[in-house]
Amino acid sequence: MTRKFAGVAVALALALAACGSGPAAAPQEGAGSGAATIEIGSLYEPQNLDNTAGGGQGVTETFNGNVYEGLYRLTDAGKVENLLAESQEVSDDGLTYTVKLRQGVTFHSGKALTAADVKHSIERVSAEDSQSARKSQLQVIKSVTAPDERTVVVKLSSRSISLLYNLSYVWIVNAGAKDLTTGEDGTGPYQLGSWKRGSTLSLEPFPGYWGPKPANGGVVFHYFTEATALNNALITGAVDVVTSEQSPDALAQFTGNPDYKVAEGHSTTKLLLAFNDRKAPFDQPLVRKAVSSAIDDAKLLESIWAGHGSLIGSMVPPTDPWYEDLTKVNPYDVELAKKQLAEAGYAGGFRFTLDTPNYDPHPTVATFVKSELAKVGITVDINVITADEWYSKVFKKRDFAATLQEHVNDRDVVWYGNPDFYWGYDNKQVTDWVEQAERAKTAEEQTELLKKANRQIAEDAASDWLYLYPQIVVASSKLSGYPVNGLNSQFYAYGIKKG
Repeated sequence: MTRKFAGVAVALALALAACGSGPAAAPQEGAGSGAATIEIGSLYEPQNLDNTAGGGQGVTETFNGNVYEGLYRLTDAGKVENLLAESQEVSDDGLTYTVKLRQGVTFHSGKALTAADVKHSIERVSAEDSQSARKSQLQVIKSVTAPDERTVVVKLSSRSISLLYNLSYVWIVNAGAKDLTTGEDGTGPYQLGSWKRGSTLSLEPFPGYWGPKPANGGVVFHYFTEATALNNALITGAVDVVTSEQSPDALAQFTGNPDYKVAEGHSTTKLLLAFNDRKAPFDQPLVRKAVSSAIDDAKLLESIWAGHGSLIGSMVPPTDPWYEDLTKVNPYDVELAKKQLAEAGYAGGFRFTLDTPNYDPHPTVATFVKSELAKVGITVDINVITADEWYSKVFKKRDFAATLQEHVNDRDVVWYGNPDFYWGYDNKQVTDWVEQAERAKTAEEQTELLKKANRQIAEDAASDWLYLYPQIVVASSKLSGYPVNGLNSQFYAYGIKKG
């Protein structure tokens, strides 16, 4: 026998409360090319346009749900809904998913969506050369077949409670598309207009879209490298909305001003001081714990965010079902840090290079970390690199001692169960708990196992989780329908209206 689910009723345990202007609305019937163009300001330009080729946070923000769609969609309220999947059946043993595709869907090139495209899309994410952050979560997939044009059958090697959630990250692309790093062929409500690197990327409504038209006549993402210029663009009217405010000091000019709306939603973005746990001295948990305790995270958060954001003490934000307050596991305590360094054999401290991206707030945070660690005898050499260099040097080659980086996804504590991930944390018990959690039959069982894994990585100081970003969206008061929660950096633009 099988269990059958249809329509949009595939809800996961995560349920985030929307605030501000509310969650992004679905595309509105009757809008489209005649409506206003929305000018969007962002600090996150894509490295390229392919999320399996290191496109980075920017390509997710711009393309996810706008240009590309998945079988499922993660809403701004944190639920998974059917999108290109019309329905799915799950076998009683949980190892076979049979998905029926929505009819009448075409790619921007005009080609009709088929099950072969879905098969290709899933396989390209899990391919050996894929750079997708979700690659490891799809390794449970044993095979994908397309018995007919509307049917996809996914067979698993073991039960996966998160399969539909993970499939929401898989963009469905035309199997015959060529270079997707500079072009696209999705099924979404927008198609790529033009991309002027270092400046703008425009999206135009796709006239052959299978669903309701966008509520606007298109969007233009304007890219900035620092927050002041971004805010000035909002003040002058060059942009209508800022996807994620990075300058809390600038909020005063918008708060209480009837021309603007300020919404503080829920963030899943963690700023990490990530150690290379494979290399000395960071292969010793005591050293990592000492570094964590030597840094005053509360002071850092106040200096960067002026009271916004929060401390977390682990990789799990409060919106994940398995959250616990672990901020006291590695408390700020300079004397404790000195004692731990001595026990680890580094009473005189040591020297290391900190690789940091060149965009806000990383250089400022790096300077703060350098100053804090100097108090316990640790010398930090700051190496500022571009986002492209970070991806190549740190993420791909693992050529680093420690680095600063933000991780935007929810439910990403599971990456500590993968010893091959860039930070190299390898604890077999944690790996086992993460694997058991994925095979769990109930959300309660999954939650309990991931709480154990989360506590263990905190006790091992696998990384130093400096703080959780606030999610502050600032927009013209003429705008409505924009997302405010910023889950996984996506920014659905199709529901935004002006006027």
